[in-house]
Amino acid sequence: MGQKVNPISNRLGIIRGWDSNWYGGNNYGDSLLEDSKIRKYLNARLAKASVSRIVIERTLKLVTITVCTARPGIIIGKGGQEVDKLKEELKKITDKDIQINIFEIKRPELDAVIVANNIARQVEGKIAYRRAIKMAIANTMRMGAEGIKVQISGRLNGAEMARSEMYKEGRTPLHTFRADIDYCHAEALTKVGLLGVKVWICRGEIYTKRELAPNFTQSKDNAGGRGNNGGNNGGGRNFKRKKSSNR
Repeated sequence: MGQKVNPISNRLGIIRGWDSNWYGGNNYGDSLLEDSKIRKYLNARLAKASVSRIVIERTLKLVTITVCTARPGIIIGKGGQEVDKLKEELKKITDKDIQINIFEIKRPELDAVIVANNIARQVEGKIAYRRAIKMAIANTMRMGAEGIKVQISGRLNGAEMARSEMYKEGRTPLHTFRADIDYCHAEALTKVGLLGVKVWICRGEIYTKRELAPNFTQSKDNAGGRGNNGGNNGGGRNFKRKKSSNR
């Protein structure tokens, strides 16, 4: 089961919170469509800003959008001009007031979305896919991930017959719900067709109860600024020690 289902949706409500937080009521469908349009627009508009996730919260008259990005300077612009421009553009999509928060990801190498998009952009730029993947794996492991798995599929090197290749390092336990696994699927449009890139990153195991509401500290944990990662690993070591003493 863990191999088939999306690792993020599999952990919703256990160790991971939702990216849209609001009560829909009768307008559930409209709000959902609006969220989809906002995300689609922001991902296209901020393609160069290494956006990881977009968290949307709604009250009666206000939509709060938190953009988690590795390069906040590109979004903010000189003296915050770009943010104001972005607000005006988003007001055309939704007729509510908009507040934009920008959250910096301290360690983008531990974020699956950013890693997958980097690999895809490199492959589009005619860099050898093996080299791009191996560099990404090395960088992620250097930043303290427990494991990473990358799969690339399609007409690799322009071959007539499409194939899939997988590269792994460390551990990515997809069946373990407490394992904090980040996942992303990206696409690279090459001259011979689309290549699919999937990335799974294991950032350690979570033994404490995780607060699922999207406050800033929580976004920090989810988005790669893993402040409590060392604590989790320590918890893992204590856990093993306890087991051995029971024997």
